[in-house]
Parts: sequence; structure tokens; C-alpha cells
Amino acid sequence: MHNFKGYSIFILVILFNSNLYSQDRRVITTAVPFLMISADARASGLGEQGVATSPDAFSQHWNPAKYVFLDNKSGVGVSYTPYLSKLVSDVFLANINYYNIIDDRSSWSTSFKYFSLGDIDILQNPQDIPYLENPNEFTLDASYILKLSDYFSMGVTGRFLMSDVKLQSVSSDSSSANSFAVDISGFYQSEERAYENFNGLWRFGFNISNLGPKMKYEELGKENFIPTNLKLGSAFDFIFDSSNKLSINLEFNKLLVPSPSIPILNSNNQIIGYNQADVNFLSGLFKSFGDAPDGFSEELKEITLALGLEYTYDDSFALRIGYFGENENKGARKYVTFGTGFKLEDINLDLSYLLSTSNVISPLENTLRFSFTYNFK
Repeated sequence: MHNFKGYSIFILVILFNSNLYSQDRRVITTAVPFLMISADARASGLGEQGVATSPDAFSQHWNPAKYVFLDNKSGVGVSYTPYLSKLVSDVFLANINYYNIIDDRSSWSTSFKYFSLGDIDILQNPQDIPYLENPNEFTLDASYILKLSDYFSMGVTGRFLMSDVKLQSVSSDSSSANSFAVDISGFYQSEERAYENFNGLWRFGFNISNLGPKMKYEELGKENFIPTNLKLGSAFDFIFDSSNKLSINLEFNKLLVPSPSIPILNSNNQIIGYNQADVNFLSGLFKSFGDAPDGFSEELKEITLALGLEYTYDDSFALRIGYFGENENKGARKYVTFGTGFKLEDINLDLSYLLSTSNVISPLENTLRFSFTYNFK
């Protein structure tokens, strides 16, 4: 008999669900869901958004097109996010980013994300020495960004994905799953304009991320969509004086993979759930805008919302608050976030905290996340 840690079973069940959903809760799931986890503390403190926020070293995850608007020549950012920290200590997401400004109109960037599901002890018999496994997933990507005008830029990203979460000692035919993906992003930032009692500037951004083939863990197994995603966002900076600034940020997200729409019938021909359509990723992308069983009203429910406020003083201290909302039948993730940031010359340190506001408790509940950035002038 195999003896697994309870939390590991829980995680593996989530990752390897059969894509069967209840009639009332048609939640969209994908392979490598860790790609949807906010990868840095600043964005996490703003309701987990970043497609149109001011650029920083962690723009690679949200919108690489922002990098060409940075003032520094290059920089490196490192972040660490504990996962299920109330239950375990060895499940986490680690992330490292690097960007380099080539000239006034172009830049390149790269990042590496690593998600560890912790150590799992496996016993064939109670007397055996445990066999240790460490399921994990990672991505490696690189971007090129070009400024098309003084106020607008676009970026393209290539990404390699690897998921090794099957237990080799349990399933002899198991193997890691690999895929590749492309992102297309854009960013607009206006010039600073004078209003009656303050100055201000606008920002808009979009990112279509993880455009790529489905992943398959076994030769004859079911293929799983990767989390192709559309982000749209806007922001406005109230610049009161040279030291005080308040940013309002809004972002919308939609997964561009099929909704669970194919009815599953029991012996009495009653609908007991739904499956996703078995199509390629390009067909799934276009179907995702109109395949929900309840029509357009359900398509709207698949859009998540993030709202965040960021106050900065003298570009050296920041306070943040945010809200993230998702429909009850599409995951029911709802939480408020809090964050702060400090800057000392070329070093930035950011912290964030999350509190759930729905009955669905986030795995990041009561978790302190932090990020570190070093900028090269």
C-alpha cells in the first residue's frame, strides 16, 4: 500500500482532475495552473494584477512590453511565494527575472519559474524505507520588446514548459509533459499632463499569454490545455507633487480555453456534469468566446476582475491594497490583498499579504510573499 502525504494527494488530485464538473459549477481547469499564480509581491498586493501597472523587473510575467519604459539599464528580480503555507513548508513558487535595455527603442528579458509540490514519501510496505519523490514544474522564457512610438510598445515571448508531477514509482508508464508557448503583449503610456489640481498619465496594456499546444503525460493519455490567457488593463496616476503619487489600476482576465460544455449523462439521461471539447489549442482559443452552455451571460462570468490602489512617496515607499473577484460558479476566488514596498538606492523590497473574502479559501491565505529587485544604472 502506498503512503502519501495527505496534502500531496490533494494537490495531485487538483492537477490531474478528469475535467469532469458539476452541473452548477463549470470551473475551467488546465495543465500547469501554477502559471496563473502571481509571481511577485508588488502585483500580489494590487489584487494580483500587472498588465497595465507601471513597469518593474517582474513585468515578464504580466506584460513584457513594459520593459522599454524603464529608466534603468538592466535589473534582476527574485521572488518567493510559499503555497499552502498553513499546511506545509515545502510547496512553493520561485521566480527569477532579468531585463536589459538595448537602446531607447528596444529591450530583451528572460525569466525562470519553478514550482515545487514538496517531498512525497512512498511506502510499498510499512517496514520499507520511504521512497522520496519531488514532483515539480518549471518554465523558461525570453522576450524581445520594441517601441513602435514614443508611447506604445509591443513584445513577443517564447516559453518552454515542463511538468513532472506524475509519481514514477507508482505509475511505470508515467513521464514528464512538455510544451512550448508564445506571448504577444502591448503597452501604452501617455506623457504626463497637467490637470486642475494635479498632473496625471494614463497606461493601457494587454497580454495574450501561453499560446501553445496541449500537454500529455502519457503516450495514450488525455491531452490537457495549457492556460492560454487574455489580460486587459488600464491605470491612471494622480501625481500631486514631486513626492506624492496615487495610482488606480484595473485589470480583466479570461482563460482562452474551452468551457466545460459537453454534457455528461447518467443512465437516466440526466446531465451530471460537463467535459471540455477535445479540440486543438487554436480551435479551443476561438471556441472559448462562445461555447459556454448558458451563452454570453456565462462567458461574462468567466472574466475575473482585479482592482488595485498604490500610493508612493518620494519613489522610495509604497502602500498598496487590492481586490480580486471571480464568479461563484467559475472558481469563487475572492480576496483582498495588502502590500508595501521600500526602495533604497538601487534595491527594491516588496511584501504582500492576502485575505479571502469568500467561502473558498485561497491556498495563499495568510501568506507573506516577498520580492527583491536590484537595478543596474
